[in-house]
Amino acid sequence: MTTSTYDPDFFPTLCAVEDRHFWFRTRNKVIETLVTQITAPLPSGYRVLEVGCGTGNTLRVLESVCTRGMVVGVDLYQEGLDLARQRVSCPLIRADVLRLPFAPGFDLICLFDVLEHLPDDVRVLRALSDLLAPTGKLLLTVPASRSLWSYFDVAAHHCRRYETTDLRAALDSAGFEIEYLSPFMVALYPILWLGRRLAGFRKGNNPAQVSELARQDLRVGTISNTILSWSLAWELPFIRGRRRLPFGSSLVALAGKRGAPASLGKA
Repeated sequence: MTTSTYDPDFFPTLCAVEDRHFWFRTRNKVIETLVTQITAPLPSGYRVLEVGCGTGNTLRVLESVCTRGMVVGVDLYQEGLDLARQRVSCPLIRADVLRLPFAPGFDLICLFDVLEHLPDDVRVLRALSDLLAPTGKLLLTVPASRSLWSYFDVAAHHCRRYETTDLRAALDSAGFEIEYLSPFMVALYPILWLGRRLAGFRKGNNPAQVSELARQDLRVGTISNTILSWSLAWELPFIRGRRRLPFGSSLVALAGKRGAPASLGKA
């Protein structure tokens, strides 16, 4: 990773809204649901790594679920780690994803809305595969659908949004076998599709305007926040049952090393 993959000045803005914002709360519930299933059959002392932990919003979910394991957070930016330290007690390490200072053997590696920032996603996935235990799992989320590309992606320093076929191909090229892959945040998809196009007429080519539009996306009123949280809550039983949703503004994937022993199954 290089400093162009993210704007660290954005961390305080995220940290201020993550606790109440419907999008972050919904993603955390998805993560909690799947991590609970993945780790339930593991023996005590299992190892979990989150790469790109940022402000610690998702890392604290891992820490709360993985009470029988050891959780470690990694990020390239000290600004994010300083905020994460206010939320978690697990080890935090500043490092580049392609130069992680760990020996292989992680039982779960997590990558939540990070892969889209990295120019060579397959290279990153291969590097993470090398750190997994033979039966270890990779759990990740990414923004979905090229049709949703907007000022927000530009401001966030995204390299791409993923179609399901794109993510499947990247994981396959990196030597992973997919156990579960599905869109989620179904109700949000049409709202983003329309809203970002209407806003796009105002953005022009001014970076300051693009950044402000992205920040506006994070400002959600109490009523809208409640309605959207409720509208997305119905997806959780489908995800818990590893059922594929038809479309959405995000993708979630769970994968293991190709040729690894069979999964122990869902909890």
